[in-house]
Amino acid sequence: MAEKERLVWLDALRLAAGLSMVGLHSTADSSGLPWVDYSLAERTGPILLRAVLYTARTELFLMISVFLLLMSLDRRPATYRQTIAVQVRRLLVPFAFWTVFYVFYTLIKADYFGHLDARLADLTDPVALLGYATLGSVKFHMHFLPTLFLLVLMYPLFRVARKYPQFGMAVIVCLLVKRELDGFLYGTFYDAAWLEFAVRAVKVLTYAGYGFAAAAALGLWDRLRATDGREWFLPALYIGLALFTLKLVASYKTIESGAWPFNYTAGYWADFLMPVALFAGCMSLAHRRWPPILSRLAPYSFGIYLCHPIFLDLAEIALSNVALTPTLQVLIKIVWTLTTTSILVAIMGRIPLIAWTIGLGPLPRLGRRNTQTAEIT
Repeated sequence: MAEKERLVWLDALRLAAGLSMVGLHSTADSSGLPWVDYSLAERTGPILLRAVLYTARTELFLMISVFLLLMSLDRRPATYRQTIAVQVRRLLVPFAFWTVFYVFYTLIKADYFGHLDARLADLTDPVALLGYATLGSVKFHMHFLPTLFLLVLMYPLFRVARKYPQFGMAVIVCLLVKRELDGFLYGTFYDAAWLEFAVRAVKVLTYAGYGFAAAAALGLWDRLRATDGREWFLPALYIGLALFTLKLVASYKTIESGAWPFNYTAGYWADFLMPVALFAGCMSLAHRRWPPILSRLAPYSFGIYLCHPIFLDLAEIALSNVALTPTLQVLIKIVWTLTTTSILVAIMGRIPLIAWTIGLGPLPRLGRRNTQTAEIT
């Protein structure tokens, strides 16, 4: 399927992935828990809404990024060294900026909720600081940038799946390995200081499955006529609905127990395979006419992803002593966070000095300028 114009369906996925993060983090309480202090009926709305909004997970961003990177290397070939140098600037330089920012910004929420001493203690703890610098543990969403960078290091490996799309099925093997190793590490080394670093290593190595899946999708995209994808839609929809059914079961378990169902195996598979089904489903509709506005809004998705905790923290502080149902709190958080973050990102995108921090402006120059401009989102 030759690329003749902008891939609006891919822009739709980019935008969905960015917005879903706002929904994900807004549908939990201020501690990241499923509204444990409320009744079953009161937490039903937020948890069901979460099941819908969190179909486009962070892993979808990873697939989109690998897909675009491999496609861009066709248009502008570069050596491995050149490609990685660009990704250092596109990913790790903004990561350093936002890590420093959130180190201090999170102190506001920590102080309000009585966690300030613990957060300040982290600033003198070498293990915690190393986690900030390498894992992105300073804030719940910051893991994406170092994870994507390490995944990009493996892009030559993914190219085989573009030539032989059947290797896209490696995502299932990788997710199986991830679940088993995660269970082993948490069950055996629960108190180890290095546990989170080991878990992240497992995550990066097994998330290679999403790289294989993205490359396989690109291989199919190369081969197919514009109308061929129509045949995929119903199977992709069927698989997506089947996975969503399992997500509903996981939601029921969450509502009943007031805890995230980490031990529900079927829910694990539904969560982590949904991005693949969503990607395939949207690609099957590539021949349809998509609203052009999606392409205008999609570049802001990366900034929304990075900046939304700024306003979400403020919303949770403001709502902490307000007698509202969880559903109303969630709706307020989503509307407030999405609106204010979008305004901030639009403003930042117009200021060259900081636009690069959200992927909307020229990158800081580090040595001789590289002409390779592979997209990351």
